[in-house]
Amino acid sequence: MLDLTVNLRPALPGAIPLVHAVTTDEIVARADFIDVACAVMAALGARGALHLRAGRVSAARLQRLAEGLEAAQALTGAWLVINDRVDLALAVRARAAQLTSRSLTVADARRAAPHLALGASVHSLDEGRDASAQGANWLVAGHVFATASHPGEPARGLTFVRELVGAAGVPVLAIGGVKPEHGATLRNAGVYGVAVIRGIWDAANAERAASDYLSAYDNAAGA
Repeated sequence: MLDLTVNLRPALPGAIPLVHAVTTDEIVARADFIDVACAVMAALGARGALHLRAGRVSAARLQRLAEGLEAAQALTGAWLVINDRVDLALAVRARAAQLTSRSLTVADARRAAPHLALGASVHSLDEGRDASAQGANWLVAGHVFATASHPGEPARGLTFVRELVGAAGVPVLAIGGVKPEHGATLRNAGVYGVAVIRGIWDAANAERAASDYLSAYDNAAGA
């Protein structure tokens, strides 16, 4: 039987962003979060995205944050991506949702939101193939390098992302310990872009750090 699932993947109005700034509960709890987030989105513009990921935040606060960031999306061109919550992504008119093992499957999310861009977080080749076949627009592969987010766990390394790039058929983003200087190495492995947590949000100047990641990836493309 011919599998038509991937044909349900929507045509996107612009290229998938290269640099994705991903939040955590601790990051969104900071008093200056919205101001810093807006500055990061302005620095990245349409070639970047902010992932609102905050699983322990109340639904009401999460919606308020999402609404504020959607306003920044409209002003800056940077994508707002809602983690897990397809319903919230639709409600606030975010550009995309990022699905994890706790979320709807990509196929179910695609049925619920046929025109929404969908990313999928994957940790194996099988997960990557499945998510791509179900209509994901991109995959976030982790964790590639050693990271404090996964203490004591070995990094999956470049071999994993190379194999995933070859098997997936959609753009692959690397997450986990990614630094600007990894740009050329990841580009050579076929990685489309990067997703970053601490490298941006824990920097002395998050706006500048976001720009540095984007510049590093641009420079790697011309190397």
